[in-house]
Amino acid sequence: MLLPLKPGELQRLIPAVASGPQFNKCSGSPQQLLQRLLISSVGGVIPLLIAQGGFGSRWSSIWLVVGLVMLLYMLWGPIVQAGSRNAQLRRYPSAALFEGEIADLFTRERLEGRQETTDRQGRLEMVENRRTWLCLELEDEEGYLGQLRFPLEKGHKALRRGMTLRCLVLSERKDFSRIDRISDAWVPQARLWVGEYPYLLRPAFEELCLRRLA
Repeated sequence: MLLPLKPGELQRLIPAVASGPQFNKCSGSPQQLLQRLLISSVGGVIPLLIAQGGFGSRWSSIWLVVGLVMLLYMLWGPIVQAGSRNAQLRRYPSAALFEGEIADLFTRERLEGRQETTDRQGRLEMVENRRTWLCLELEDEEGYLGQLRFPLEKGHKALRRGMTLRCLVLSERKDFSRIDRISDAWVPQARLWVGEYPYLLRPAFEELCLRRLA
């Protein structure tokens, strides 16, 4: 079942500025956090040292601002990234609330990177970093809708075929004859949110479901 959103509802469900869960998601893995810390430290300290060197009062002020901005990269980097991801969905002219079910679910191995390492004999070898993803096939009374994919976690063991699932679908077409994007989803029977990225403001979405699907 697809229920088109009213004007302004999409913007209330997907914020322009990063929410807490979105900030945490865009902060990344410990390795990414370390990279941001290095960029922030190096990019901030060097301009500040140049500013203190006194290369003209005008340029010193500019270098000081640049240094302070880079020192805050740990904070504004994830905010900018989250805002960019949110904007990708907020731009769609048509959005609808979807209620259907999990028609099927299965796992897939996904290659997330390669790195070179040495074995005990000192020979170089390529190691692949793979991660298991869970794929959900979604459908309603009108048939197949699409697929939702996200990294597999322990809590996902509660998911079963036939469970009700609610999410937003977005399209360039008003009749939704083609679905372009699917948001993260709420599975009420499992009391579980699923998805690769937390696009939705979850309390607001659950409230919308209570009002529109009651």
